[in-house]
Amino acid sequence: MSLAFRGVSCAPLELIDAVAPDGAIIGIIGENGAGKSRLLRVAAGLDSPSAGFVKASGDVRLLGPSDPLNLAPAPVLLIDRTFAHQDLLARERAAVALDRIRRAGVTTLLVSHDEDLIRRLCDEVWWIHEGKLAQRGDPEEVLAAYRKHVAERVRAWGESLNPPLAPKVRRGDGRAEILRVETIGDSGKPTMVWRSGERAVVKVAVRFHEAVADPVVGIMIRTRIGLNVYGTNTELEQLKLGPCAAGSTLELAFAFWCELCPQEYTLTVASHDPDGVWHDWLEDAVAFSVSDTRYTAGVSNLRAQVSLLSKS
Repeated sequence: MSLAFRGVSCAPLELIDAVAPDGAIIGIIGENGAGKSRLLRVAAGLDSPSAGFVKASGDVRLLGPSDPLNLAPAPVLLIDRTFAHQDLLARERAAVALDRIRRAGVTTLLVSHDEDLIRRLCDEVWWIHEGKLAQRGDPEEVLAAYRKHVAERVRAWGESLNPPLAPKVRRGDGRAEILRVETIGDSGKPTMVWRSGERAVVKVAVRFHEAVADPVVGIMIRTRIGLNVYGTNTELEQLKLGPCAAGSTLELAFAFWCELCPQEYTLTVASHDPDGVWHDWLEDAVAFSVSDTRYTAGVSNLRAQVSLLSKS
């Protein structure tokens, strides 16, 4: 009970040529607007292709996002994000039902943004990008390629943003003022998104309103729930900044490898005396994110290498 697309075009789809074989569950992934839902509507006969044709060996049933998960056997089953609105119990029951009808020879196309669901259920994945079949094949390989694509898009988006300083709390005696805090990627451009493992730089500009004999400037990275991840300052790094006269400005760069797991973080920045008296303290001055092409748990990305020592 296969489903074949032969040179199918139907905006935004362009020349889709692929076959979903008997008894296979095909995961359909891609960004919104890529043509995933259109592919299923063409397969169901609801939209007519401007070129090419679809051939299904039997009746076709389409389930939309708000439809019940009706998994009664049909030769071809098309599921368009229907899992997204179901509770855990319904999803688990549906997963079992899909496995049962797969063994009965039902061909299923499953559109979903849920990687775990795709990985669990699908025999093959088709990645639709801007209306074209960008890649198809083994779920892990295609999902990895798609995650890399998304990480690159997120990074490009991060470089397009220039958020102002927005600290939760600002305190200090006013002898110095932090003018700018920038997060810089390995491209040399400001970004709100670092890639895990890249060379990252935090640039800080400080202006002194009064003379300060021995200023110290520091940074602290925290998770979104306030867990300290990493902090350092110019005193710890043995960089002497003073004395600084009133009206003078310092620009500093803290460079490090961003070995962090993908999630959201904040950056606290301060200028203070060696004894801890603050000139200007910006709590959670800026927010940034870390992206990666794969999932890692926790905060620190230690990039473990695993080897099999023995097997008996």
